[in-house]
Amino acid sequence: MSRRRVVITGLGAVTPTGNNVQEFWQGICAGKVGIGSITRFDAQGYKVKLAAEVKGFEPKKYMEPKQVRRMALFSQYAVAAAKEAFEDSGLDMKEEDAFRAGVIIGSGVGDLRQVELCYDRITQKGPGRALPLMVPMMISNMAAGNVSIELGLRGKCTDVVTACASGTHSIGDAFRAIQYGDADIMVAGGAESCICPTGVAGFDALTALTETDNPLKASVPFDKDRDGFVLGEGAGIVVLEELEHARARGAGIYAEVVGYGATADAYHITSPAEDGSGAAKAMSLAMEEAGVCPEEVEYINAHGTSTHHNDLFETRAIHLAFGAAAEKVLVNSTKSMIGHLLGAAGGAELVTCVKELQEGFIHQTIGTETPGEGCDLNYVLGAPVKKEIRYAMSNSLGFGGHNATLLIKKFD
Repeated sequence: MSRRRVVITGLGAVTPTGNNVQEFWQGICAGKVGIGSITRFDAQGYKVKLAAEVKGFEPKKYMEPKQVRRMALFSQYAVAAAKEAFEDSGLDMKEEDAFRAGVIIGSGVGDLRQVELCYDRITQKGPGRALPLMVPMMISNMAAGNVSIELGLRGKCTDVVTACASGTHSIGDAFRAIQYGDADIMVAGGAESCICPTGVAGFDALTALTETDNPLKASVPFDKDRDGFVLGEGAGIVVLEELEHARARGAGIYAEVVGYGATADAYHITSPAEDGSGAAKAMSLAMEEAGVCPEEVEYINAHGTSTHHNDLFETRAIHLAFGAAAEKVLVNSTKSMIGHLLGAAGGAELVTCVKELQEGFIHQTIGTETPGEGCDLNYVLGAPVKKEIRYAMSNSLGFGGHNATLLIKKFD
């Protein structure tokens, strides 16, 4: 079966460094770090003091007050970013078949805060006083569901949950839906918000989070002093469209999605495979689908979490997938500025890739100074790189051994 071509026609973002794509991208270009002291709750007594919180977000700018009250924060982020992306695409649902337009937006966690609030209510007032909307606000599919309702999209509507790979898998699955004719338009990406006592304490118990109190040295992917990631939040959403559909309506096209790879490590619940073989295969599959060789891919937006295992094993994966070409490929980590957005990371990072592809600007991995043992690639340290590139690759790795890679190219 022949596969239809898929292009990106809209971008949306809510991040710790900006609540729309323009602000986010300006922050990326300036090397702005969106990490700071936790303000969502009193973190006294917690070893972790820092997070990458979204700042100044006003949900009533994007939806009615009644909707705001019925949506958890991760869904609010998703709706805001999706509306921006949809408006950016120029689509008008009055002109479209709603059953040919769908949504796949993933969230790795859903809303832990709703569980906390409901538990407190039950323990203080009894089970008869549980929060009525706790379940529909908590469950992770509600980001996709609320976006579908808000935009009137009646086609395929699903939620991929693969931990930190959720956003990338969501975009990859949306890409496949258009390729094989299930849809002409897909709104896809990830959304997350779990900066709350349970989220911070839970990840810290895994020794996954950094306990430094210096925001500028907290998220330092590939650095010898890295000691954990910074919990972040937000949403990254793209509008994908079948090429001829986009051309027929005169849409502006940012880039073409040309490859997607998804694999499992079958190794460990939190650690990537030590030899990098699972992530390497995802990268190789994406390149094979695109019909390109490693030498043609000049840039990788790495998962790059600032944890010892991820950064070392992802480096090994890049060597395995790229061979001798790994010496020349540019590798950076957007998480050095916005922390780890968990299920939203892949969406925000693909938005970054699109902008970098467009503008020939590869951002610096901020804060990283001296790569750790075994981390021997070009991580774009010290300054950004201005270079016209044709292909950009984005990697995401999730707890459970989930690997996802997207490959996009400059549109011809």
